[in-house]
Amino acid sequence: MADSTKPISASEASARRARGYGTGARLALIGVAVNFLLALIKIIAGVLGHCYALIADGIESTLDIFGSLAIWFGLKVAAEPPDERHPYGHGKAEPLASVAVALAVIAAAIGLAVQSIREIIIPHHAPAPFTLGVLVLVIVVKETLFRKVAGAAEQLGSGAVKTDAWHHRSDAITSAGAFVGISIALLGGPGWEPADDWAALFTCGIIGFNGWRLLIPAIHEVMDMAPPKEVEDSVRAIAQRVAGVLNVEKCRLRKMGTEFYVDIHIGVDADLTVRAGHKIGHDVKDAIRAGNPAMADVLVHIEPIEPGAK
Repeated sequence: MADSTKPISASEASARRARGYGTGARLALIGVAVNFLLALIKIIAGVLGHCYALIADGIESTLDIFGSLAIWFGLKVAAEPPDERHPYGHGKAEPLASVAVALAVIAAAIGLAVQSIREIIIPHHAPAPFTLGVLVLVIVVKETLFRKVAGAAEQLGSGAVKTDAWHHRSDAITSAGAFVGISIALLGGPGWEPADDWAALFTCGIIGFNGWRLLIPAIHEVMDMAPPKEVEDSVRAIAQRVAGVLNVEKCRLRKMGTEFYVDIHIGVDADLTVRAGHKIGHDVKDAIRAGNPAMADVLVHIEPIEPGAK
């Protein structure tokens, strides 16, 4: 039976990172194919069915294609191993891709909202009933894709994959709003034609909100914001249990893609030899990496503690 306390090697960590990024990249490409097909269906159905809400939905799906491609490219770059110019790896490519995609989503929401207002003002035909069937298909496909990608994002701990997942959920919400608007327009009869445009305007607000909600954590990650407190507490607890560690003075973590880098200061007996203190430091590093495979590297600083001092 394998020793569960043994830290993974650098080659194992690199292979695990590559597998994780590879999974995210494959899901992003699946999203590209699905969005291309649905965008084509929605835009054609929207034009033939006199339904701007469906056209707007199709345009949003088209933008999602570029978003998924950006996520795919970011994950491919992030999977590259460390090199001389990037000793900490290329993990920051992932949140940078998330930032770019989130900004594109917000811009799309603003542009679609402006067009929705224009459609509300300008008289037009009521949407065709067959557009409701198209929207039902879209909602089912996109919600299924959201659940699949969101599950992978949770498993990988990837903000970029999570951003891609919420693109699919936003598309499902947009289509649901369009379904409601078209239904009102059809049931209401003459005078209710702009109902689908009001639905498009409402869903633009949802799209913009989701873009903002995804943008903030991506920016925080780019700026090396500390991870949740429970992650730090877990690292401190592991270090404190290592034989020879008297206290843990400082502990800093930063996220790089799907992994973390740790800087930790531990106190040891001041009378220990350099060799003994060095061994305790290595034991701490090994214990932290064994306790959480997401810890890519741990830098341990030894602080001498005088006998009798707390």
